[in-house]
Amino acid sequence: MAKKVGSTGRFGVRYGRKIRQRVLEIEQKQKQKHKCPYCHAIKVKRLSTGIYKCNKCNSKFTGKAYTP
Repeated sequence: MAKKVGSTGRFGVRYGRKIRQRVLEIEQKQKQKHKCPYCHAIKVKRLSTGIYKCNKCNSKFTGKAYTP
């Protein structure tokens, strides 16, 4: 039996290996903390698609869908 990998384990054996790997890379990038363009602290978290908030200076701004 194959081992499930990260957040893409929910797909099981469906959709093919390459697509699952791409989804895994994208999800890892979007869930990590990013650098704030205002205070330069690594405290930015994704709220929803394209909306980010810095937990240090409380600034809310827009960016790309997966990364600011």
